[in-house]
Amino acid sequence: MTDFLHALAQYGFLQNALGAILLANLGCGIVGSYVVVKRIGFLAGGIAHAVLGGVGAALYFGFDTTLGALLSAVASALLIGWVSLRAGEHEDTLIGALWTVGMAVGILFISATPGYNADLMAYLFGNILMVRDSDLWLMTLLDLVLIGIVVGFYDALLAVSFDEEFARLRGLPVTFLYLLLLCLVAVTVVLLIRVVGLILVIALLTLPAATAGHYVHTLGRMMALAATIGLVISSLGLALSYHYDLPTGAVIILAAALLYLVSMLLTRLAQQRRARAAGGGQGSG
Repeated sequence: MTDFLHALAQYGFLQNALGAILLANLGCGIVGSYVVVKRIGFLAGGIAHAVLGGVGAALYFGFDTTLGALLSAVASALLIGWVSLRAGEHEDTLIGALWTVGMAVGILFISATPGYNADLMAYLFGNILMVRDSDLWLMTLLDLVLIGIVVGFYDALLAVSFDEEFARLRGLPVTFLYLLLLCLVAVTVVLLIRVVGLILVIALLTLPAATAGHYVHTLGRMMALAATIGLVISSLGLALSYHYDLPTGAVIILAAALLYLVSMLLTRLAQQRRARAAGGGQGSG
């Protein structure tokens, strides 16, 4: 890894990549914890894939693709949230349809755009080595928005995440808070697409938070640990991908998945040991 550290000290694009990893995982740890606790991974996946429609429209009409991604992510979040609240037993089918329609619209816009645009592959699979200074400033702004909203609505979002009925009894605006949470997911998707791309974003949004959930049992600690796990895994993935000349996003996701599987296995083994110890203690008593 010494070659990576030497390159990191010399090359600005690697420094920008590391900065993007820090900023992305800060938002990812916070919002990903809500996604895992609320069990809305499928909805988050729908939002992520529908973003391609906004990216394609931005390329076709010639405006900033990140702005197009952000607008389509928020619009998709609100639409998917409304469908989730109203569709009942047809929820999965309708969200799956919105998911594929968003991607289809994006592909049509991109195919109609003259010439080939390399940004397409960057948005689909991530290209963290192409992060610009302007991207870092935008990611910082999005992180500040996320943190501000979470701090301001922490108790209310906590109540909605764990028990919607209890939140309603307390007089909280559950529908508004639910849609706000999905909008937070949308902003986080935009944070992550430069790191791992739209195809892999849901894994980085959920795996570090799910791993953190094995060891902590309060939402605040889960957020902090998830952000830390994501930062470590993503930094390691960046170093390995640089050293072995591999796609960074894919390496990060595989590392996160491996850590989650190992953590799950160790947690289950520890639970089985405690159960055997408790059974042995009762038997001897």
